[in-house]
Amino acid sequence: MQGSLSGRQGPRIRHVADESAPYETIAIDKMTPIIGAEVSGIDLSKPLSNRQQDEVHRALAENSVIFFRDQHITPDQHVAFGRLFGDLHVHPAAPHEAGRPELMVIHADKDSPRANGEGWHTDVSCDVEPPMGSILYIKKCPPKGGDTLFASMYAAYDALSDRMKTYLDGMTAFHDGESVYRGLYKNYGVAEKEQYPRATHPVVRTHPVTAKKALYVNRGFTRYLIGVPRDESDGILNYLYQHMENPLFQCRFRWQENSIAFWDNRCVQHRAMWDYWPHTRSGNRVTVAGDKPY
Repeated sequence: MQGSLSGRQGPRIRHVADESAPYETIAIDKMTPIIGAEVSGIDLSKPLSNRQQDEVHRALAENSVIFFRDQHITPDQHVAFGRLFGDLHVHPAAPHEAGRPELMVIHADKDSPRANGEGWHTDVSCDVEPPMGSILYIKKCPPKGGDTLFASMYAAYDALSDRMKTYLDGMTAFHDGESVYRGLYKNYGVAEKEQYPRATHPVVRTHPVTAKKALYVNRGFTRYLIGVPRDESDGILNYLYQHMENPLFQCRFRWQENSIAFWDNRCVQHRAMWDYWPHTRSGNRVTVAGDKPY
């Protein structure tokens, strides 16, 4: 699976080690049996050894989202960490740091009309090649609130009935960024694009590293199922959205300043809680490029 995709370097894909084998260079504290783990014993401001890189890759594959506390990294170090996993994705609409298109701004305060990621979604699933993963570094957080919820789309798929799995097998859905991004960042002074991404993806995708199946539709970008009447599409999608938001599939991360969350967009959805107004939550996100879902 190594190699280039569409003429560029794709995500760095590594084999998943035996989950029963102990970690040698990092420590893992699982948040739930199915999703989420805090990683300790590593300083991301320093170059990682090959073994550390392998174990971080493994931790992400085994837990779908991983968290690092008490990290003090520069923008360059943030970008360099992201590049350990592949080329970097540039968001089609969101504001970024001056001269750093790969360094997305995440900010909400008392004057913000909205906050990033308030509804359940998978980052930029409207791209033809959606992001592999997102690495969010929060430097300022509110005294209370502002948690992010993450949901396992492996668990959501596994919990479907066999009949529903059969129905969804081979089905595709249309994802569209136009209605999401048009005017969304007007308050930041971001210039509008002539058009925003749209794509067709399988409803159930196979993860290229773990080979597990995961649901790949979301409230944020999925508009309809292809090949069925619209009322049937609406009914099935509404059922899937409610199903995948079951708390049994989730973990919840309570942010502290200088924390990092790294989630795998191929098998995870997330939702950021904006329950901290009028306080401020601020940081940057680096996003790792992905490949076309299959």
